[in-house]
Parts: sequence; structure tokens; C-alpha cells
Amino acid sequence: MSSSTPPAGAAVGTGPQPESTSTSGKPSPGPNPAPSIPNLLARKPKLDEARRRRQPESGSLQPVPETPPLPPLPDLSTVKFQTPTRRILTPQDHKLFLASPAYTLVVSFIFHLSESVADKPISSVSASTVTPTVQALLDILTEIEELCRSTPPDDTTGSRFGNKTFRTFLDKVKSRTPHFLSLLNLPPQHANDASPELSTYLHHSFGNATRIDYGSGHELNFFLFLLCLRLLSLLPEPTFPSLVLLVFPKYLELMRLVQLTYYLEPAGSHGVWGLDDYQFLPFLFGASQLLHHDFLTPKSIHQTLSLEQFGPEYLYHNQVAFVNSTKTVQGLRWHSPMLDDISAAKSWTKIEGGMRKMFVNEVLGKLPVMQHFLFGGLIPATEEMGKLAEEQPELTEEEIENGKLVIFDDTEGKRHVHQQAVGWGDCCGIKVPSSLAAAEEMRKRGVMGGGQLRRIPFD
Repeated sequence: MSSSTPPAGAAVGTGPQPESTSTSGKPSPGPNPAPSIPNLLARKPKLDEARRRRQPESGSLQPVPETPPLPPLPDLSTVKFQTPTRRILTPQDHKLFLASPAYTLVVSFIFHLSESVADKPISSVSASTVTPTVQALLDILTEIEELCRSTPPDDTTGSRFGNKTFRTFLDKVKSRTPHFLSLLNLPPQHANDASPELSTYLHHSFGNATRIDYGSGHELNFFLFLLCLRLLSLLPEPTFPSLVLLVFPKYLELMRLVQLTYYLEPAGSHGVWGLDDYQFLPFLFGASQLLHHDFLTPKSIHQTLSLEQFGPEYLYHNQVAFVNSTKTVQGLRWHSPMLDDISAAKSWTKIEGGMRKMFVNEVLGKLPVMQHFLFGGLIPATEEMGKLAEEQPELTEEEIENGKLVIFDDTEGKRHVHQQAVGWGDCCGIKVPSSLAAAEEMRKRGVMGGGQLRRIPFD
């Protein structure tokens, strides 16, 4: 007789029962097997663990570069004035520059200019604060603009590449340079010695005659020209807001005219993956202007009305509006994805800090850019810079193919560093027609009726 009493220690009630087995030894399912329900709660990561996974490793975030103190003005009687030349020809030269007083001098000047316009619109600079030197700079840029307008391009080719008449324009600028410098009232005892340095930086501020291109390196040369004037005691620190909010906008206006007139190719362009084809400093100075603005947020650059209303007051919005006007499609996310990404930042403080990092890392910190930097007596190189290139052994064809740095004489007869890269290199790459030229040609041919940009189908 079978007993209904379970064995000692066996579970009673609704607990799990042992599976029945068939004669073959395989388990046979019961009449109503209970489904197995996974414990999803155990699989869910804890909030603190998720946060820890998202945090970057310690030290991976680069701090925002600080502003070095402005170096004291030099004793001009000890300066060895000379025509500026290239001295950064090798990676070792570049390392020497990054640790040199010249590097600190440039960073200090640019960052102090940026800080001088923090929370200031362009209209905050009154005419009463304009010094004779600042007014002379404005007059010089106005005269150069007239030279551009009096030198129309050769429109017979219809090419989207650089127009060769640009070289004629630069020749006119060079011929007028002695007159331009006479307007600046240079120190009489140093005027003749300093003129070659000032002339060289000024000539290199408007683009390259051989390649018919323009980029942020030429923009930097204009500020080296201003830096030299400061070192000659012509631009004291109180003039800094006027330089950024009056002289620089005038320079940008001139360069936009030059770019539109002669279809200057973007020097070292990264295409849509770059910040801008031609300029960098409007974004640094413009972000500083907006640091604590009451209602203009980074997202405002997507609003056409904001660009129209605040472009005349803020360099950042002004430059974005110009970029939009030179593209053949509508929408920052299509033609300028980097600007689009940056607009997602929470504050202008974050953007201003990022622009400082970009200036240090992507302008001064890149050999293909800095190999074109010019050193003279006012902005001197270290003695060791440029010497290692003369001792460098020639590389084999295999080394060249594997991406080694090669020093050679370019079409201007100047020693030059070329770096092989995957895709487009940072220098000496293929000729890239500017999107600005494409937009202008489309307008001339009536493709963009009424000047309206075409929309991407996914917008």
C-alpha cells in the first residue's frame, strides 16, 4: 500500500517537484510545466555603476589652456631686425617652438585679445577710444579693399579654382606697402629696420600667390603683423578691444571680398569635417563675446533671425551667417557638421574653452600648419630651429611610401615638410575648389534662383 506521506525533508505544498522520467531515462514533461521567468531586475545595471562606466579615465580630459602673462615689451635697441623666414622644418624644430618664448608670446597675445572682448558686442567700442594707430590700420584695410575692387578677376574660364588675377592684386598690395607703413607712424629710429618684418607679415596675411589659396595660417600672419606693432609700442593693451571688434571685422570683410572675387582655394581644408574653410579666430573671439549672454545660446546659430539680428554685433554669429551664404545646400548639419556638433554644448564657456584647445592643438600644435610660420627679430626663433633639417639623411623610397616626413624644395624654392597621410593630407594635397566658388558660379548661372539654397531631401 502506497503512503501519502512524503519522505522526511521533502518539500510540501506548491514547491517545485522532481521531474518524472520515462523508461528511456529521458525526462518527460509534466502536464503543465511552469514557464521559466528571468529575473530582469538582476540584469539591470545599477545607476552608480552606469555613471562610473561613462566617466572618462582620470587625466584623459585636457584642461583649458590658461592665458600666459603678456611679456614685457622688448628693448628695441637690442632687437636684431631681419626679414622673417621659415625655421620649423622638422618635428624636432616644432618641439623646440612649442617650448620657446615665441610660442608663449603668440598664445599670450591671442588669448589676451580674446579676454579683452569678453561679454562685449561690437558696438561697445566707441569712436573716442580709437587711437591713431588703430585708425591707420582701418585706413590701410580700406585702401587694400579698393585695390581688390579695382582688380577684377578674369572671368573667361568659368573655373571654380583660384583665379590667377589674385597674383596681380597681391603685387599691387606689395607696391603700396611702403605707403601703408608710413601711415602707422613707426618709431623713427627703428622704422627702416622694422619695415621688412612688418611688410612680410602683412604680405602673407592675404593668401598665397603661388597656390592661390587662403587659410587660418594667413589669418594668423595678420595677427603677427599686429603683434609686431605691439612690440614696437604702437598697440598698448587698452587698444585690444578695438583690434578685435573694429580692425578684425574690417579684415574679415576684406578677406571675404577677396575670397569671393578670386575664388581662393581653402588652404589645408578638411572639407565638411573642418571648423571653417578659411577662418578660425572669429569663433574664438566670438565665443568670448558671448560668454555670459542673457539669452543667446549656442543653439541660436541655427536660427536665421538670430544670425541676421546679432551677426553685426557678434563675430561668432557673423561668421556662421557668412558660412551659410557660401554653401550650395541649406543646414549646418549638412555643410558644417563640426559647427553643428559644437552648438550642442551647454554654454558659451564650454565653447570658448574648446576653441582655446583647438588653437593650441590644431593651429600651433600641428607641424603642417606651423611649418609656414615666419620668424624674424621681433618674433625670434631659437638658435637650434632649422639646423637639424640640413643634417637629415635622405630617405629611401620605401620610407617615403610608409609615411615618413620628407623635406624638399617646393615651387616657391622654399624648404618644406610634406607628410604622407591617408586621404587628404594637411598640406600640399590635391587642389580643392572652394565651396564658395561653387556657390558663386551657381548664382551666376541662375541655378540658385533668388539666391536660395537648395534643401537636402531629408530635411
